[in-house]
Amino acid sequence: MEIDIPSLEKLSSGKKEVRPLVDEYKLKDGRKVYLLAEGRLVNLSTAEGHPASVMDMSFANQALSAEYLRANYKNLKPQVYVVPEHLDKEIARLKLESMGHRLDKLTRAGTLPCFLAGRHVTLPTIPGCLIVLSL
Repeated sequence: MEIDIPSLEKLSSGKKEVRPLVDEYKLKDGRKVYLLAEGRLVNLSTAEGHPASVMDMSFANQALSAEYLRANYKNLKPQVYVVPEHLDKEIARLKLESMGHRLDKLTRAGTLPCFLAGRHVTLPTIPGCLIVLSL
């Protein structure tokens, strides 16, 4: 979608940055419009890291999502879907593997054995958090 920022500014009575990369335009009728990343592609302009790496992850997400849709289209209704968590995790695993890293596995619910400061310790983990260890 194209955003005509000069026209948005003409329709607005004020503009303020509410957080980094989020501008709030207050329209003259009182409504508010939030513009992300100055109207640029959000997945490229707000991501941290090298743009080629961001695009790499984005394309991987699109490719695996398209493959998922092709395989499951008979069971899906016409609506917007969130990318399934297992696809996100697979993309992360593949990217980390390509960078020479791996995901570690938890040995017991909520703990991770580590070697820290010359001794073995067990650290608590956060549910849903991925642990990345260099090879």
